[in-house]
Amino acid sequence: MSRLAMQQAAPEVYKAWIAAETAIRRGPLDATVRELVKIRVSQLNGCLFCIDMHSTEARKEGETERRLWHLNAWRESELFTPAEQAALEYAEAATQLGPHGVSDEIWAGVEKHFDEGQRAGLVAVTAQINLWNRIGVPLRLEPLGE
Repeated sequence: MSRLAMQQAAPEVYKAWIAAETAIRRGPLDATVRELVKIRVSQLNGCLFCIDMHSTEARKEGETERRLWHLNAWRESELFTPAEQAALEYAEAATQLGPHGVSDEIWAGVEKHFDEGQRAGLVAVTAQINLWNRIGVPLRLEPLGE
């Protein structure tokens, strides 16, 4: 059981987060890339609720089970496009925020594969899923079930 129901405890804040999520979904970033980023960041952050939710969403968008199985080791897999690889590399760097953040090399890969609007969408979706993970993990949100 979750520690707190944010949508009830802070409805205005929660509505703002949902509005941001809706805007990101309507943006120019490809739905497949969007969901892959959400799943990978959630794997890094250990957010089972978000991994479950976005794996389900990705399958609804046409994602294959095999690619979902490979996502945790995407660098070793041949199943991801260069654009998807650039997005995943950015998402990992932005999530882990080491001493140098996102390197110029990683950003150049993003610029190579995504136009300005898509890049903004990638930055936004990565930030937003990190926000959701930082709610889901401490509040111990559980997957909704079948």
